[in-house]
Amino acid sequence: MRPLPELTPENTAFWTGGADGKLMIAFCADCNHAIHPPQLICPKCWSEAVESRPVPGTGTVYTYTVNHQPWAPGMQVPFTLAVVDLDGAPGVRVTAEVVGTDPESVAIGQTMRISFANIEDIWFPQWEKAQ
Repeated sequence: MRPLPELTPENTAFWTGGADGKLMIAFCADCNHAIHPPQLICPKCWSEAVESRPVPGTGTVYTYTVNHQPWAPGMQVPFTLAVVDLDGAPGVRVTAEVVGTDPESVAIGQTMRISFANIEDIWFPQWEKAQ
Protein backbone atom coordinates (compact mmCIF):
# COMPACT_ATOMS: atom_id res chain seq x y z
CA MET A 1 0.00 0.00 0.00
CA ARG A 2 1.43 3.33 -1.08
CA PRO A 3 0.92 6.19 1.40
CA LEU A 4 -1.20 8.96 -0.04
CA PRO A 5 -0.16 12.62 0.11
CA GLU A 6 -2.33 15.13 1.93
CA LEU A 7 -4.04 17.41 -0.57
CA THR A 8 -3.45 21.10 0.13
CA PRO A 9 -4.40 24.25 -1.81
CA GLU A 10 -0.92 24.45 -3.33
CA ASN A 11 -0.48 20.77 -4.31
CA THR A 12 -3.96 19.56 -5.32
CA ALA A 13 -3.49 20.32 -9.04
CA PHE A 14 -0.22 18.34 -9.11
CA TRP A 15 -1.74 15.25 -7.45
CA THR A 16 -5.07 15.30 -9.33
CA GLY A 17 -4.11 16.54 -12.82
CA GLY A 18 -3.49 12.98 -13.94
CA ALA A 19 -7.25 12.42 -13.98
CA ASP A 20 -7.17 14.54 -17.15
CA GLY A 21 -3.84 13.10 -18.31
CA LYS A 22 -2.03 16.34 -17.44
CA LEU A 23 1.10 16.97 -15.41
CA MET A 24 0.32 20.21 -13.58
CA ILE A 25 3.19 22.38 -12.35
CA ALA A 26 2.93 25.62 -10.36
CA PHE A 27 4.11 28.81 -12.07
CA CYS A 28 4.29 32.40 -10.92
CA ALA A 29 1.88 34.46 -13.03
CA ASP A 30 4.07 37.56 -12.49
CA CYS A 31 7.60 36.33 -13.30
CA ASN A 32 6.79 32.96 -15.00
CA HIS A 33 9.07 31.04 -12.61
CA ALA A 34 8.27 27.31 -12.42
CA ILE A 35 7.79 26.22 -8.79
CA HIS A 36 8.16 22.61 -7.65
CA PRO A 37 7.29 21.37 -5.16
CA PRO A 38 4.30 23.69 -5.41
CA GLN A 39 4.12 26.66 -3.03
CA LEU A 40 1.63 29.47 -2.41
CA ILE A 41 4.26 32.20 -2.83
CA CYS A 42 6.85 32.48 -5.62
CA PRO A 43 10.32 31.96 -4.14
CA LYS A 44 11.84 34.15 -6.88
CA CYS A 45 9.76 37.35 -6.74
CA TRP A 46 7.56 36.75 -3.66
CA SER A 47 4.37 37.13 -5.64
CA GLU A 48 1.23 35.38 -4.44
CA ALA A 49 0.00 35.06 -8.03
CA VAL A 50 0.82 31.36 -8.30
CA GLU A 51 -1.18 29.16 -10.67
CA SER A 52 -0.95 25.60 -11.92
CA ARG A 53 -0.40 24.99 -15.63
CA PRO A 54 -0.09 21.81 -17.68
CA VAL A 55 3.38 21.03 -19.02
CA PRO A 56 4.17 18.68 -21.92
CA GLY A 57 4.80 15.70 -19.62
CA THR A 58 8.13 14.86 -21.19
CA GLY A 59 11.68 15.28 -20.03
CA THR A 60 15.19 13.89 -19.72
CA VAL A 61 16.56 11.55 -17.05
CA TYR A 62 18.89 13.56 -14.80
CA THR A 63 19.64 10.60 -12.52
CA TYR A 64 18.02 7.37 -11.34
CA THR A 65 18.32 4.50 -8.90
CA VAL A 66 17.31 0.87 -9.11
CA ASN A 67 15.88 -0.34 -5.81
CA HIS A 68 16.36 -4.00 -4.89
CA GLN A 69 15.29 -3.74 -1.24
CA PRO A 70 11.60 -4.15 -0.36
CA TRP A 71 10.81 -1.31 2.06
CA ALA A 72 7.47 -2.79 3.04
CA PRO A 73 5.87 -6.23 3.06
CA GLY A 74 4.68 -7.23 -0.41
CA MET A 75 6.65 -4.52 -2.24
CA GLN A 76 7.67 -5.67 -5.72
CA VAL A 77 11.39 -5.28 -6.47
CA PRO A 78 13.43 -4.36 -8.37
CA PHE A 79 12.03 -1.01 -9.50
CA THR A 80 13.55 2.19 -10.80
CA LEU A 81 13.03 5.74 -9.56
CA ALA A 82 14.08 8.47 -12.00
CA VAL A 83 14.65 12.18 -11.48
CA VAL A 84 13.59 13.84 -14.72
CA ASP A 85 14.26 17.40 -15.93
CA LEU A 86 10.86 18.57 -17.22
CA ASP A 87 10.30 20.07 -20.64
CA GLY A 88 8.34 23.31 -20.37
CA ALA A 89 9.29 23.98 -16.73
CA PRO A 90 12.92 25.14 -16.55
CA GLY A 91 14.69 24.10 -13.38
CA VAL A 92 11.97 21.63 -12.32
CA ARG A 93 12.73 17.96 -11.74
CA VAL A 94 10.10 15.35 -10.91
CA THR A 95 11.03 12.10 -9.20
CA ALA A 96 8.80 9.13 -9.97
CA GLU A 97 8.82 5.40 -10.61
CA VAL A 98 9.74 4.19 -14.10
CA VAL A 99 7.19 1.71 -15.47
CA GLY A 100 6.82 -0.43 -18.57
CA THR A 101 10.49 -1.31 -18.98
CA ASP A 102 13.25 -3.41 -17.47
CA PRO A 103 14.48 -1.54 -14.36
CA GLU A 104 18.10 -2.00 -15.46
CA SER A 105 17.51 -0.39 -18.89
CA VAL A 106 17.07 3.19 -17.67
CA ALA A 107 19.97 5.55 -18.43
CA ILE A 108 20.92 9.17 -17.80
CA GLY A 109 19.92 11.32 -20.78
CA GLN A 110 16.97 9.15 -21.90
CA THR A 111 13.79 10.90 -22.92
CA MET A 112 10.78 10.02 -20.77
CA ARG A 113 7.06 10.73 -20.90
CA ILE A 114 4.57 10.88 -18.07
CA SER A 115 1.84 8.42 -17.23
CA PHE A 116 -0.23 8.15 -14.06
CA ALA A 117 -1.25 5.53 -11.50
CA ASN A 118 -4.56 6.25 -9.78
CA ILE A 119 -5.13 5.41 -6.11
CA GLU A 120 -8.32 6.90 -4.65
CA ASP A 121 -8.27 10.65 -5.49
CA ILE A 122 -4.51 10.76 -6.16
CA TRP A 123 -2.86 10.39 -9.57
CA PHE A 124 0.78 9.45 -9.02
CA PRO A 125 3.13 10.50 -11.82
CA GLN A 126 5.11 7.66 -13.39
CA TRP A 127 7.76 7.78 -16.09
CA GLU A 128 7.82 5.66 -19.24
CA LYS A 129 10.48 5.63 -21.91
CA ALA A 130 9.45 7.88 -24.80
CA GLN A 131 9.31 6.07 -28.13
